Amino acid sequence: MRILYFLLKTTLSYSLRVFYPRMKFINSPKQPLGRTIYVSNHAASFMDPLVIAVLRMPIVFFMTRSDIFNKITQPFLWACHMLPIYRQLDGDDTKGKNEAVFDKCAKILSFGRNLLIFGEGFTDDTFIRRLKPVKKGAVRIGFTTLEKLNWKKDIYIAAVGVNYSDPNQMRSDVLISYSDKIRLNDYREAFEENPNKVINELTKKIEHLMQLQLTHIKDKEHAPFHEQIMMINRKGMNALNFDKKYSLKQRWEYSRKLANWFNEQNFEENKELAALEEESRNYFSLIKRFKIQEQYMFWKANDRNLSRSKEVMMMILLFPFAIIGAIHCAPAYILAKRFVQKTMKRKVFWGSMKVILGQLFIAIANIPLIFIFYYFIFPSWWLWIGYFFSIGLTGLAAYMWMVNFKRFKTKGVIAKTDTAKLLEKRMALEAKIKTLIPDFL
Repeated sequence: MRILYFLLKTTLSYSLRVFYPRMKFINSPKQPLGRTIYVSNHAASFMDPLVIAVLRMPIVFFMTRSDIFNKITQPFLWACHMLPIYRQLDGDDTKGKNEAVFDKCAKILSFGRNLLIFGEGFTDDTFIRRLKPVKKGAVRIGFTTLEKLNWKKDIYIAAVGVNYSDPNQMRSDVLISYSDKIRLNDYREAFEENPNKVINELTKKIEHLMQLQLTHIKDKEHAPFHEQIMMINRKGMNALNFDKKYSLKQRWEYSRKLANWFNEQNFEENKELAALEEESRNYFSLIKRFKIQEQYMFWKANDRNLSRSKEVMMMILLFPFAIIGAIHCAPAYILAKRFVQKTMKRKVFWGSMKVILGQLFIAIANIPLIFIFYYFIFPSWWLWIGYFFSIGLTGLAAYMWMVNFKRFKTKGVIAKTDTAKLLEKRMALEAKIKTLIPDFL
């Protein structure tokens, strides 16, 4: 394990657990080594390798798009266990360049390390709960390695599904599910007889296994409807609208089962379901026009007293810690946020880069304070190093204080707003969902 990889794995674990407080890992590997090719979906760009590599045991080398490698970045990316993968749009001789990379992959696997490959090859600009077609590269690398090793060592391949409630929403959820491993050596006879056939069949098998680890909606046109149902009934993987009595695993299972049910339906023939989708679309368009989020419509529909006491209590309890956190973290966080949003046009990169740069900027801004406190306040390195590492928690307190303050203000405005007709539409929509959509929990 290279030093920079180890440092990032250690430090980013703290930041990611702040960003995603609710995590779940299913069938996760327990060993750091294993000569396994993990093939994952690619729902959230840079965030995907972070949550897989940082939060779980296996030591992995990443296959990364080649256009981010240059003379300046290459040493850093190499130290982070990253290898380039060349696509057709990257210029001439991509096949020859990839062959050289595949040779490196074979050496990595031969020494007992693991590879992480994002089988889809790219990330959607808008987060959609689906799996795009999986490419053949991962399976091809596995068999290339076996041929170079003369089939003397076991090489495995496994599917990984990274499930976010919202990859860019701080304090949301992530669930990572692993399939059982497939031993590629078992396909030696069939591969030597017809390599292309075996590669195609195994790629399809891996794609199917990946779909089983994910919420996969075949027709992305119905993805908004799937999300809206989860928001209304509060049972699925939506980041802001969910019932806390359901575990993250239950919410994930509901989301998957609902998507699978969608995939079996014929929306053109099922007139009732098509009408429900249209009604749902109209309701959410309407509340968007009034600039009201569904979580507040649910609050107004179910809280007779329209109480804001929870927000008040949280602000009172968090206030002293929030002040400290704001002093230490707010300037660096704002700088990182503005830098990311100005320099990165695709929002899909924002969440991961805010985690990385936010941690870096906050650390750089506060390291001098350790020395200032030591020499001018109290000479104890242990005390001030402990205080330094507590800054992340006080920064979180500051963030949560602001979240509760915004909720308090928003609820106050909505309490005074006439939403009677909107609530009627919501009630009618909720009743039809209960009638037409199976209850998978």
